[in-house]
Amino acid sequence: METSNPPGAEDVETSVPEAPEPSGTVIDRSGHPISRRSVPENVLKVLYRLHRSGYRAYLCGGSVRDLLMNRTPKDFDVVTDAHPNEVRRLFRNSRIIGRRFRLVHIIFQDQVVEVATFRREPERAIVAPEDAESEDFLITDDNTFGSPLQDARRRDFTINALFYNIADFSVIDYVGGIEDLRAGRVRVIGDPDLRFREDPVRMMRAIEFASRLGFEIEEATYQGILRHRGDILKASPPRVSEEILELLRRGWSRGAIRLMVDTALLEPLLPEIYNAIRVDRVPYFWKMLEVLDRTVQAGRKVSDAVLLSVLMLPWVIEEIEEEEKRRAATGRMRIAEVILFIRELTQPLCARMALAAGTRHQIEQALETLWRLLEPPTERRAQFRAVYREPFNDALALLELYALSSGRYVDVFRQWQAFAQRVRRAQEEGEQVTKTTRRRRRRR
Repeated sequence: METSNPPGAEDVETSVPEAPEPSGTVIDRSGHPISRRSVPENVLKVLYRLHRSGYRAYLCGGSVRDLLMNRTPKDFDVVTDAHPNEVRRLFRNSRIIGRRFRLVHIIFQDQVVEVATFRREPERAIVAPEDAESEDFLITDDNTFGSPLQDARRRDFTINALFYNIADFSVIDYVGGIEDLRAGRVRVIGDPDLRFREDPVRMMRAIEFASRLGFEIEEATYQGILRHRGDILKASPPRVSEEILELLRRGWSRGAIRLMVDTALLEPLLPEIYNAIRVDRVPYFWKMLEVLDRTVQAGRKVSDAVLLSVLMLPWVIEEIEEEEKRRAATGRMRIAEVILFIRELTQPLCARMALAAGTRHQIEQALETLWRLLEPPTERRAQFRAVYREPFNDALALLELYALSSGRYVDVFRQWQAFAQRVRRAQEEGEQVTKTTRRRRRRR
């Protein structure tokens, strides 16, 4: 079905295969555990309408992987051979988004279903072997429609390139993803050297999936990370920082950061932190990540400022201790000096990570307030002021993680925790009394 584009918008060209493509490995409904009962109703509506209109309609990516592992997917993405304008005409409740590659968002009351058109990798010029090492393979444009096979081959890892076909409820595998899923392997699709140079963030994603799923990284993929870890500096700093946060915020941070250190992928990104935690120089740090993971898995919300402060804490502590040794003749640093020192340490690192100004400020405040909590004021009024300060909750969360993992300042943490609970309880009781008094006045 061919359609014309609206004025001012151009569909990218469709790739027409020169020869019939392999059909891939097809696993029929009896050979896999995916049930339509596990797919949200709105996603099924989209799949069925595309299919009944004569288009291919597949679930794709992480949702298929998770369903095959009997996990609950975070997102359900749909891929089709219908072009964005064709999808838009089928669904009145939709809009086309994106500039680099256009997608369709189909908007329901309680969900947005994302629909993409099959894509293929961009054409590359032939490069002589002697020039391959210096050639820049970084992907900046992949706006070309393709076939299901081409779409599978352009994806990052085999376990993320599986399709669920609504037409016959089968799973389609073009790249050996089923075998790797059964073996518990994270394998990059194609040549690791090329794929990591195309998109260096794939190295961090390999670590993320290995940690999240409890898989091992396939040997050729692992060696590719070791060879190209320096290329991570070519990636966008905000994107890399978001990937670091993803490693920390989902409950598998210990395994992920361990792999970041073992592969030395952390070294070019954050050399200060890498040098502070490598070769188990600070055993409490790994226990702190374990405590963090248990906290996240228990459903407690941990702010991004606390997550990044956890990563920075061993380095900050080491630098402060070294500074105090240099000042041995003048004694310990006063709290005002510590606060200024923390700012001088963290500001260049936060700038390098391209963190938002608000996040930078929250990190500084959390670390500075932590040091204030380690030396509790004796005056009761000052203690109340500390509890009512905005960074107090982040600092207390950071102190909890540090105390429970290092065994230091446990009593200080418990004192602050108990005091904060008493203050909040008194505040809630006061608010309740105020509400009751207001109701009585209204009755009069």
